[in-house]
Amino acid sequence: MGTWSTRGLRGSGLEDLINYTIESLREKKLAVIQKVPTPITPIEIDKQTRHITLAYFDQKSTVDYVGAVQGIPVCFDAKECASDTFPLQNIHEHQVEFMKDFEEQDGIAFLLIFFSSRHEFYYMTFHEMMKFWNRWEDGGRRSFRITELDPRFFLEEKQHLLPILDGIQRDLSDREPDTAP
Repeated sequence: MGTWSTRGLRGSGLEDLINYTIESLREKKLAVIQKVPTPITPIEIDKQTRHITLAYFDQKSTVDYVGAVQGIPVCFDAKECASDTFPLQNIHEHQVEFMKDFEEQDGIAFLLIFFSSRHEFYYMTFHEMMKFWNRWEDGGRRSFRITELDPRFFLEEKQHLLPILDGIQRDLSDREPDTAP
């Protein structure tokens, strides 16, 4: 079991932006996506502020968000990275397995990565994530560089919203079989 403490609030700005985005999508009736709560058992509570200061995770979490976009099941995990190199150890094996199972059920799984030093957002398809994950498992790099990423999947924040649907549309387009003669 892991332990939660105040450092668990890292990335809360990213989470706020995602939550604002998915609320906007829900209001426009374009998507219904929910934040998946991580079950915890409180150990220490500050009596003055009534805030949890120490807790244990009850179980392994799957991904941060699950829902549907125009009838298509989606799940994704949000990750934050302070440098131009993303360590794959930030993705947990149980998350990879959940996303794999989700994709096998015709859902769309992806990562939403925030490169905080550049203030850049990246939609990483499950397929691209698995390319880096498999490279690592085959004895290769334990990380990937921002320069290795597909430029088409960088998302530009607009009016405090992330164009997640644009990433999903590109992801879907890349999956469609080539119908050219």
